[in-house]
Amino acid sequence: MKRFFAPLETNPAETRASVAPATVTKLVNLGMEVLVQSGAGLKSDYSDADYTAAGAKIVPDAASGYSQADIVARVRKPEAADLEMVKPGTLHLSFLDPFNEKALIDDLAQRKISAISLEMIPRSTLAQKMDALSSQANLAGYAAVMMASDRMRKILPMMMTPSGTISPARFFIIGVGVAGLQAIATAKRLGARVEAFDTRPVVEEQVKSLGAKFVKVDLGDTGQTDQGYAKELTPEQLEKQRLEMAKACARADVVITTAKLFGRKAPLILNADVLKQMQPGSMIIDFAVESGGNVEGSKVGEEVVTENGVRVIGPENLEGYYPKDATLMLASNFYNLIEHFWNEESKDFEYRMDDEILQGCLITKDGQIVHEKFKA
Repeated sequence: MKRFFAPLETNPAETRASVAPATVTKLVNLGMEVLVQSGAGLKSDYSDADYTAAGAKIVPDAASGYSQADIVARVRKPEAADLEMVKPGTLHLSFLDPFNEKALIDDLAQRKISAISLEMIPRSTLAQKMDALSSQANLAGYAAVMMASDRMRKILPMMMTPSGTISPARFFIIGVGVAGLQAIATAKRLGARVEAFDTRPVVEEQVKSLGAKFVKVDLGDTGQTDQGYAKELTPEQLEKQRLEMAKACARADVVITTAKLFGRKAPLILNADVLKQMQPGSMIIDFAVESGGNVEGSKVGEEVVTENGVRVIGPENLEGYYPKDATLMLASNFYNLIEHFWNEESKDFEYRMDDEILQGCLITKDGQIVHEKFKA
């Protein structure tokens, strides 16, 4: 019988777990024994007793789980000390940040650990149910709006009162990917007036369908990658974008920046000059602060107040802001990936190397780096 292990996340900022009680039951039904490190689900409100009731076995420490596991699923990329406990031939599933972690990829290969990077799962219809990057970005977009609403000094909706009419808050969303679309939808549901911008004109209809206004900026030749991400802009395009951004930011109560470049540092979108034009008390949520930041001066896990009173917030682990649901969604992504490649006869994960999903996300196997983008 193959064993699945979910370790306790060691990063203090991480609130999510890689397995939920509901997915424990599904994994057991596949024919696996599920091991969960004690305390793994506490930050997401899942107790050891919840996992036990679902059919899991609780192990006291990471070493106990790693020594038995055939499949390891975790949220964050592993540290070298973690890999020392993992058996050769183990399948390791997690976010790996492979473009920026060459030493980690080499280490996984040398230890003969088969590693799947969740970021590399193709954005296709077939792979949608296992697309952890999208599922977590969806929650992060919602969380960004709720974080802003909790910290604002005015309400979001228009309100008619005996004392007069209160105007709705203005939100400006920069970047209309999965997170941006959810931020737009959430802010609109709460009654705010919403504007949005993206370098890809193709998303204009999506923005309008959610009831928001699309801010048009003529940047010339732009577009998106085959994975649906915005392409990197030239310095001239970035400067033109900033000038138009400044106008929208100046009239906004809340600006949420969601612009990330996969595998690279996030682009600087709002510089000090833009911030100087914003209203005192207005707020910026820098969604990309952990990958370099979209806003000049933003800091991970801190709120920075500019000289003119603009509050720049750099949330850490925004994807885990609502950890119970984030864990449930992420655990489902893990399960769906395993189930897709599960061989019912052998009761094992089947490496179908001709499958486009596996070709997209399998980084190392049998002591080799097998992904085409990372072989060199």
